[in-house]
Amino acid sequence: MSGATSAIIREAANADLEGVLALWARSGASPSVTDDLESLDALLRHDPGGLLVVEVEGEPVAALIAVWNGWRGSFFRLAVDPAHRRRRVATLLVREGEKRLLARGARRMDAIVASEDPVALGFWRALGYERQDDRARFVRNFGSPSG
Repeated sequence: MSGATSAIIREAANADLEGVLALWARSGASPSVTDDLESLDALLRHDPGGLLVVEVEGEPVAALIAVWNGWRGSFFRLAVDPAHRRRRVATLLVREGEKRLLARGARRMDAIVASEDPVALGFWRALGYERQDDRARFVRNFGSPSG
């Protein structure tokens, strides 16, 4: 990773969760009802390898939820700190997620991407993902982003 020579990709630990929440805020990610320590802790208990981080000098500068539900692999909440963008960090993080999901048996992967974000849409297209226009996503939230 050019400009980030000390960067490593690894599974997140509980000690990273506050940093991941701060990263999401810095990156401009839209808040969701699961943006809290309890929800991230539950993710790690359910799927210990499901949250990947790129660490630079002990701090998460990028994160990706990459989970396997037994049917397909899914990517959520890809975020890169603005100071670390345009350095292939996101690409390397997604490729690592794909590698891990393939090893678990995933033959199909999907990504939840903000439909109004042309940069994000272009990024996923560039990685070989196709936008599925013949399906709609339905969501029901229980709780609020502020807890």
